[in-house]
Amino acid sequence: MGSVRVFDWLEHHANFRGTEKAVCDLESGRSYNWIEFNDRCSRLAGYLKHDLSIKKGDRVGVLMANSTDFLEIQFACNKVGAVFLPLNWRLTVPELVFIAGDAAPEMLICGSEFKEVADAVAAEVTCVRHVIEADGAGGKTAYEDGISRNTPLPAISDLTHDDLAAIMYTSGTTGLPKGAMITHGMTFWNAINLGMPHRISPDTVHLSVLPLFHTGGLNCYTNPVIHAGGTVYIMRNFDPVECLRIIGDPDYGLTHFFGVPANYQFMAQQPEFQKTDFSRMKTAGIGGAPVPVPLLETYHARGLSIAQGFGMTETSPTVLGLDTSEAMAKPGSTGKPVLHNEVRIVDENGEDVVPGEMGELWVRGPNITPGYWNRPDATAETITDGWLHTGDACRMDEDGFYYILDRTKDMYISGGENVYPAEVENILYQLDDVVEAAVIGLPDEKWGETGCAVLVLKAGSSVTESDVLAHCKLQLASFKIPKNVTFVKALPRNATGKILKRTLREQFEKETILQ
Repeated sequence: MGSVRVFDWLEHHANFRGTEKAVCDLESGRSYNWIEFNDRCSRLAGYLKHDLSIKKGDRVGVLMANSTDFLEIQFACNKVGAVFLPLNWRLTVPELVFIAGDAAPEMLICGSEFKEVADAVAAEVTCVRHVIEADGAGGKTAYEDGISRNTPLPAISDLTHDDLAAIMYTSGTTGLPKGAMITHGMTFWNAINLGMPHRISPDTVHLSVLPLFHTGGLNCYTNPVIHAGGTVYIMRNFDPVECLRIIGDPDYGLTHFFGVPANYQFMAQQPEFQKTDFSRMKTAGIGGAPVPVPLLETYHARGLSIAQGFGMTETSPTVLGLDTSEAMAKPGSTGKPVLHNEVRIVDENGEDVVPGEMGELWVRGPNITPGYWNRPDATAETITDGWLHTGDACRMDEDGFYYILDRTKDMYISGGENVYPAEVENILYQLDDVVEAAVIGLPDEKWGETGCAVLVLKAGSSVTESDVLAHCKLQLASFKIPKNVTFVKALPRNATGKILKRTLREQFEKETILQ
């Protein structure tokens, strides 16, 4: 039979849903129905193909903040058969030059605020033939001119689920970034795996706040909602007060929201949180980092059960999911495997462990990357007989629910005992004055490594190191108790809100040496 053909989501919804709202850009106020959205994407595809000579397999780099333009480029690439290459706009020119040099895009489409950066990258990477500017607001730019001048291009007919849809580069927190190859099949299966349990339908109204260059922003739940024919509101930059206003405003009719723990923490800290009406929300999803149980309890007390899950760029991303009905019955769990993939928990020898025992989570299925762009070595290290090694420490309880304990690289060994920072952080979040918490392992002459708790406290808090340690001693084994507690104004985070523990380790290891 061969591989399954890729079908055009937008053309389908233009035919069936027509004048119903598809996407809305909150920053510029631009809103498009399905006919308009499909027309713009098709005209952009014509511009790419006819004016810029972009063909199937060519990479198209995108360096811009969240907007409906971002989604238009993704779907225009799909229609041409080009490979969508979203770029992290927080990276420096040398970092972007490395990625562009590796992926070799034919062109870059950039937001106006990143035009200088894009030009600098193009000057260093000779394969980039065009730099096209878009302002994210429908202004007079080469991007809008290209759309207006071209006729709609029908979707390519010979595209299959095995063809590349995108290359998404990992954050590079442990070294040079790798480009995870994302196939059209991966994007489709994620829409199914995530869409059904999270109740995504044509009636879904989703607020997208995470960076769209990251799989969390693009695929949780933005692409699945578009696949279903729902409505997506795009926020340029996350604003906790504005998020609460939109969630509570019946005129928006919001039903879905997805964020990382930091998003939920920042919203819960606002005075408006206690007055927000969450009653219309069908699913509020959370992922990207271990979730403190007290945070789940805070939202549950306001009538909103947050659905946890687990995924990676390499898994498109959904692997595990917890239904909202069981959010508080199994707090801290990332749920069970979604329908169209399978998982294992293995020991250091790749052998399955028994329930309750910790090991590394492995994943296999149609939602898994075929490998890393230009990196057969990394692919061979990460994938064994189709099983992707996630690098995450995990256990399964007697009821079949999975718990991601931490990234195995974040685990440290103190006196021969494995310590998972997420477990300690959950205990720290029980303290009312703790706003943010990160635990890292630092070198220790006696124990090999010991924990250092780095905390952000509420303004005016009088909590001391002794208070924190006394709280930990009541609930943690001695080897898990941090040796040191440090208070800071803010924790370093990447674009999606993940705490950069490598940065913390480097900072505090250096301070330890200087002492």
